[in-house]
Amino acid sequence: MDPATHATQPVSARAGIGLRAPHMRELLDTRPPVAWLEVHSENYFAEGGRAVAELLEVRRDYPLSLHGVGLSLGSSDPLDRGHLAKLKRAIGQFSPMLVSEHLCWVSAGGSYFHDLLPLPYTEEALRHVTARIAEVQEYLGRRILIENVSSYLDFEHSTIPEWEFLRETAARSGCGILLDVNNIYVSAVNHGFDPRLYIDSIPARDVQEMHLAGHAGKQVDGVDILIDTHDRPVKAAVWELYAHALEVMGPKPTLVEWDSDLPPLAGLLAEADKADALLIRSHAVAA
Repeated sequence: MDPATHATQPVSARAGIGLRAPHMRELLDTRPPVAWLEVHSENYFAEGGRAVAELLEVRRDYPLSLHGVGLSLGSSDPLDRGHLAKLKRAIGQFSPMLVSEHLCWVSAGGSYFHDLLPLPYTEEALRHVTARIAEVQEYLGRRILIENVSSYLDFEHSTIPEWEFLRETAARSGCGILLDVNNIYVSAVNHGFDPRLYIDSIPARDVQEMHLAGHAGKQVDGVDILIDTHDRPVKAAVWELYAHALEVMGPKPTLVEWDSDLPPLAGLLAEADKADALLIRSHAVAA
């Protein structure tokens, strides 16, 4: 199938998996019946080479989403025009149905960090990030989705609840929302808010994708916190929160993320099957 064929169709409200390099060859050889795939945009910024050729082969058979980690939308640095140009080229090459980034910053003063760092939730930050998202969308010529990140500390200057900040970001910039249910749960435990309140506060029409992933507990200075690790199965509490999100918002395209300590491909597909079972149930309820 020509990649352009997929580009004219919405992503189905089914479960997909994050495709990582160790699973690429097996996926191409076996063509498992997974609904769609998501890759990190930056891994496919090259103009050619094996990785690009393999993803083009994948794209002939599977709907695709590009998920970025390096645009640094919340940074005070100028937007990286070179990064944007490579992203636009990748979009043209792979015709993804969804393009997403994180509501965070990863760089300052030209230095890049290996973390998705949260913003202070203030009116100033809101104006700043919405203007940058609008600029990105104008350059790319398409709507993007913005993902909520997990966090471990609160900014003293924050005056807006995170869910209101996310909701207003979408309203002002015209972007969509990639709602990461695991990140909501992790942050809710770390900061002591109700994760269902967060989900109930987000307009269903703005949510175009959901993410699920694993997390782990850790003790820091005698305090127990949760860390968004993407290195294990989705926890029961996150499955329960996801079921609530589907009840509130209806079925949405859902991705299972797993980035380190990768299981066999079959194990990742089994996690997607669990999400699909809940999605099918929510379809039936909606009908």
